Amino acid sequence: MSEYLSPQQEQVVARLLQSPMARSEWPTWLLIPAVYGLWFATLWWSHTLGLMATTLLLILSCTWYMSLQHELVHGHPTRHRGFNKLLGMAPLAVWFPYTLYLESHLRHHNDAQLTLPGVDPETHYVSDEVWQRSGWFMRALFVHRKRFWGRFVFGPAMAIASVLHEAVAQVRSGNYKYVPMWSLHIVMLFAMLAAIHRWTGVPAWYYLLLVAYPSLSLAMVRSYYEHRAADDCKHRIVINEAAWPMRLLYLNNNYHLVHHDLPGLPWYLLARVYWADRDAYLARCGGFRIGGYTELVRRFGLTPVDAPVHPTARDRAS
Repeated sequence: MSEYLSPQQEQVVARLLQSPMARSEWPTWLLIPAVYGLWFATLWWSHTLGLMATTLLLILSCTWYMSLQHELVHGHPTRHRGFNKLLGMAPLAVWFPYTLYLESHLRHHNDAQLTLPGVDPETHYVSDEVWQRSGWFMRALFVHRKRFWGRFVFGPAMAIASVLHEAVAQVRSGNYKYVPMWSLHIVMLFAMLAAIHRWTGVPAWYYLLLVAYPSLSLAMVRSYYEHRAADDCKHRIVINEAAWPMRLLYLNNNYHLVHHDLPGLPWYLLARVYWADRDAYLARCGGFRIGGYTELVRRFGLTPVDAPVHPTARDRAS
């Protein structure tokens, strides 16, 4: 149980964790075939659906699959990490091997180090040192990544490039730890793309550029303004009161402070814990509340949420 919960929230969490739903994890057991089923059904009926509908449904299913992978990383629907890995290692979303995401994301859950460049693997801030040595093009990308549409368009490419650069650097330095992981991922990816092409006629380049890339863009909508720089680590984590379609797509991870407080709490209980004592959560996040993803587009579509250089790094440089 989190030390930050109010007594009312602790009671709600304790009751929910003892419920048949939480004990059986049946919502997640139903979610798994639903996600895979949507992806397979879209490909199976692609000739009937047509290219546009097939593309849109594949984008949604791949984004939903990434949300499912997040649940698997956090120990749902089983506590057996190896079994959960089998459920989430298929390369439907293409870009990142499951094991790499697992290790990176669990490091992200050190709340005391959230948003710090070089420490938090999911931060979108850069250090002053990185900023100073970057050319005009990279600086422009860092700024664009702070805009909603900039992150949507350029964010995936920057994330993919960063991961690939690190993978190559590890091999060059003699660290071959992740070579088997990448090898398996690439083999599965080539097999999947070949099967899709043979069955549907959709070429590999189309799936990569017009399905997998937009899927990552859509997934990054959720994490666009998920964290901010603040002195209090809980003030760094957002509460986004999104509408139900986006909550379903992102599996309630929009209630992000609840997830960081209780990372082992399954997706279908996050909203119930939040609404059990909404005022306490809004106070604890320091008012870091967003009223849905359309608000992000309206406020920050072309306006950066803040500067790309982390304030701590900027103050230290000053």
